[in-house]
Amino acid sequence: MTKLDGVVKPKTKRSKRFLESRAPKLLEDVKTAMIMKGGNSSQTVTQALKDIYALKKPNAVLYKKKNITRPFEDSTSLEFFSKKTDCSLFLFGSHNKKRPNNLIFGRLFDFHVLDMVELGIEKFVSLSDVKASKCPEGTKPMLVFAGEAFDTDVEHRRLKSLLIDFFRGPTVPAVRLAGLEHVLHFTAVEGKVYLRSYRSVLKKSGCRTPRIELEEMGPSLDLVLRRTHLASDDLYKLAHRRPKALKARKKKNISHNAFGTKFGRVHMQKQDLSKLQTRKMKGLRKRRGEVVSADSQEEQAAKVTKVDV
Repeated sequence: MTKLDGVVKPKTKRSKRFLESRAPKLLEDVKTAMIMKGGNSSQTVTQALKDIYALKKPNAVLYKKKNITRPFEDSTSLEFFSKKTDCSLFLFGSHNKKRPNNLIFGRLFDFHVLDMVELGIEKFVSLSDVKASKCPEGTKPMLVFAGEAFDTDVEHRRLKSLLIDFFRGPTVPAVRLAGLEHVLHFTAVEGKVYLRSYRSVLKKSGCRTPRIELEEMGPSLDLVLRRTHLASDDLYKLAHRRPKALKARKKKNISHNAFGTKFGRVHMQKQDLSKLQTRKMKGLRKRRGEVVSADSQEEQAAKVTKVDV
């Protein structure tokens, strides 16, 4: 590839395909996460990173070697690896005396760190410790958030958005009932966040709708909120901006309610009720030679309408 006036021009078809895959798209690809550990790491952090990687596969890259970096002090190495692997999410694990068993969830916008949240592991149960059947690789999870803090507190609200970005998986047009078998439950209570992973089992209920039971399959983490690095409101708004081509055009006289039901408004011309065809009854027929006034006609039509209803 050659670089002329700041524009990279491919020399081969392979480099052209590579640049096209990295170019901006209207519908972006599935977000990929890079998972790495720092210079000092404990067995708990290493196993937690492996278990989260198992849940995130195949949309994740796991670095097995140590990376001596501190994301809150200097994030240049994270931005370099992000550009190299085309990852917009990252999970960094470290361990030291001041902050033991540390996990940093973060995301990037335009290959620059957008926001980061630091969480400490207080209790951890791995996938291998729970003796139960697991979900297959690449299963799209159902995310459940419980706790008022996720709606009221600014840091927890941003953490909720970050966790949704991290675990949501690919966007699919339809979902089958048997495919809804992985549940990730997040609970925020008194400054702590509890992560639980369940497998939903469909059992017979005696009717058409099956009975659903949840079996814990791991991993299980008790996390405490530590440091945060949040993007400014302007940058956060810029990162969420959608292209005009994807915005749904508002159609005239069509609206939707909260449940997605479609309503249409129909405009009709003014009706002349004097020409309205009513039900013919023998008692309302005109006699020969009798002239019926307009007032009496309206009274008779009103009576007929009342009888019909």
